[in-house]
Amino acid sequence: MHPDMKVELAGLVLRSPIMVASGVLGSSTGLIKRVSENPSVGAVVTKTVTYNPRNGYENPTAIDLGFGFLNAMGLPNPGYLDYKNELAELRDKIEIPLIVSIGPSNSEEASEMVKALNEVSDGFELNLSCPHTEKLGLEVGSDPEKVRRITASARKYTSKPLFIKVSPNVTSVVEIARAAVEAGADAITAINTLKSMAIDVNAMKPVLSNVYGGLSGRAIRPVGVRIVYELYETLRVPIVGCGGIYDWRDAVEFILAGASAIQVGSAIACSRSGLNIFGEIEKGIVEYLVAKGLSNIRGLVGLAHTS
Repeated sequence: MHPDMKVELAGLVLRSPIMVASGVLGSSTGLIKRVSENPSVGAVVTKTVTYNPRNGYENPTAIDLGFGFLNAMGLPNPGYLDYKNELAELRDKIEIPLIVSIGPSNSEEASEMVKALNEVSDGFELNLSCPHTEKLGLEVGSDPEKVRRITASARKYTSKPLFIKVSPNVTSVVEIARAAVEAGADAITAINTLKSMAIDVNAMKPVLSNVYGGLSGRAIRPVGVRIVYELYETLRVPIVGCGGIYDWRDAVEFILAGASAIQVGSAIACSRSGLNIFGEIEKGIVEYLVAKGLSNIRGLVGLAHTS
């Protein structure tokens, strides 16, 4: 028996539950095309694009802490109009869903960006949770009413799946996610990075040029699993689990907590397997399903709530 790994996610059909997280391999159209040819990848989320072009922060912008990565890139991108042209050249060359990540600072930007990018995307992921960019991400994503307004503006101009990426750096993730769903979000991506910092004890100053950054990697997985579990208990929309997924066990843990699909990010950078990591994770999930007597991945979603 070979379990069915296809996933229906907010109207999208994914050949695998494993997605590429935003900001990793979605940084160029060449990399997007390359990873889309991997049979174990179900969908690609692009880098986050903003309304206006951004140069990002000065170096150093990222460090490997050994137990995770700390970065403050500053969302460097050419702006949504130039990125639209890049994606237009790519869209017909890939066979899996392309989800465009956008980082609006207000509802007006959200509507303009969605209108422009709608024709080159299969869905949108609203990044309302970046912890280190002024007037973007967490600064708007920590306010339920702002989240509600931005989500509603995006919903007005697209019928395609709308994912909201939430932050762990808020008092109540459930409240933020509920506001997004009530305003029309089709799914929730949980989680983005944890706001953190590191200090060089020899130089006696912060390591990152921006001082604060976002922590990703293995260190944040328990936080992500907890938040997915909480969201599943409360919401009735699909959840995409993200944060420190390095192997099939990590992926299964998120799925048992309630994730219908998962995203892989930091593990790509530190895995010796490179892009083969997607196949390794999928193989492990398949073997786990066979061992448990399950015929499809859907039968695994949320089982930790009933076991």
